[in-house]
Amino acid sequence: MNGTNTDILLREAGPGVTRRDAMRTLLAGGMLTATAGGLLTFASPAQAEVPRKGGRIRVAMAAGSTADTLDPAKGGNIADYVRHFMFYNCLTTIDTKLAPQMELAESFNSKDNVTWTVKLRKDVRFHDGKSLTPADVVYSLMRHKNPATASKVKAVAEEIVEVKATGPNEVQIKLDSANADLPALLGTSNFAIVRDGATDFTTANGTGPYKCKEFRPGVRSISVRNDNYWKPGKPYLDEIEYFAIPDEAARVNALLSGDVHLINAINPRSVPTVTAAAGYTVFESKTGHYTDIIMRDNLGPVKNPDFVLAMKYMMDREQIRKVSMRGFATVGNDQPIQPNNKYYFAGLPQRGMDLDKAKFHLKKSGMAGSTLPLVASTAANGSVDTAQILQLSAQKIGLNLELKRMPADGYWTNHWARHPMSFGNISPRPTTDLMFTVFYKSNAAWNVSGWKNEKFDQLLELARGETNEAKRKQMYADMQVIVHDNCGVGIPIFNHSLDGFTKKLKGYGAHPLAGLMGYMFAENVWLES
Repeated sequence: MNGTNTDILLREAGPGVTRRDAMRTLLAGGMLTATAGGLLTFASPAQAEVPRKGGRIRVAMAAGSTADTLDPAKGGNIADYVRHFMFYNCLTTIDTKLAPQMELAESFNSKDNVTWTVKLRKDVRFHDGKSLTPADVVYSLMRHKNPATASKVKAVAEEIVEVKATGPNEVQIKLDSANADLPALLGTSNFAIVRDGATDFTTANGTGPYKCKEFRPGVRSISVRNDNYWKPGKPYLDEIEYFAIPDEAARVNALLSGDVHLINAINPRSVPTVTAAAGYTVFESKTGHYTDIIMRDNLGPVKNPDFVLAMKYMMDREQIRKVSMRGFATVGNDQPIQPNNKYYFAGLPQRGMDLDKAKFHLKKSGMAGSTLPLVASTAANGSVDTAQILQLSAQKIGLNLELKRMPADGYWTNHWARHPMSFGNISPRPTTDLMFTVFYKSNAAWNVSGWKNEKFDQLLELARGETNEAKRKQMYADMQVIVHDNCGVGIPIFNHSLDGFTKKLKGYGAHPLAGLMGYMFAENVWLES
């Protein structure tokens, strides 16, 4: 152990960072060597072990409410996504490189990215014993377009013009314009395949690895192994009880007391507590999840771009990474595409903290000497610590940021993107197009800063149907530059996902979409004997 490096890091990090936090950061940078007693356990999904069948686990999540649903079309939170991957399958699945792989589809082909031919597997049955047919796929995809379905992905599904059976095990999907990402989009849980004509979702009748034994929204679900699952040997567990414990401290206590086997959304401050307990570990996944600072209204980029640049140059991103997430994060560059995405533009120069530039742009904006509210909440991961760091930087350039700390309860309804400056949490999307379309397109419902950029919108439309991969990559790079330079959203870091579980739980692995193995842990994990 290099005590000198640790002491240097402690001095650089400033108040609020412990020696253990500093050691964790050095470990992440390769300056210390991990041992069997290290802070985190990183394991390959199978660790060369033979999966064991049997056993029951209890899983406690951070999210859950009486609005939880077994209808994939209406799924809107982690609790829903996990259950939907337990009970259903999609035509494709998103792998750890964010690429689509075949699942219920055996092949997915198109010559023009407008008309797609999908061949289906022949050995798949629903939980009620009925075989998967093209009619199930036609119904499952087209129901998203019906307003009565209230699908969360209706806007995405609008580009589907027609879905029809073209053979005993074949479906044709026609779009209104080219979209090279269709196979990836249909791998998201909202597009899971249900039975033709299904309208009752008080229980689940899917093709997935588990059957629904019990479902009480806001209380719990119990899943039991589907012995006729079409993937040989899977799943491994007999039963999964799944419920929510919203309070993070209570969730950690439930894990360490042995009451549950797996939890998600561990606060970085709780990591030492979990890793110090015998028989438990924390698993870190580098995802594209980010906490952003949103600048809008009279401070938006269209009306006051210099103020936005002042705020971006004020960010001490490394400090934010160390303090707000205790090192469990990757430094961001005001571009929403994560570094492990194939379309991430690594050639964009990293924007560092530059108080001289920040002061120049602040003066140019006419906001120097102002007192402005900065709204944060524990609901947005790490935002309170980030706000405090920004507050200190602002003082050095003649700006008074008044921290308004709002309660977590009601934050997303009452405060998120409803003030000149606030913080949000954005989960990664399986495609670059979807991330840009949902959060950055001029007319997007969740375009939180309210920015509008005609060139960005044009590139977005062109890239969606571009068949030349090199050209498409360049378009996405240009769009990241536009967002970086002009959008009223600052992205200082990408937060890593932290899951905690008993060491008896095996088969766990990382996924760039999210923790919990991209919500798909259920069919992949097992309990050691």
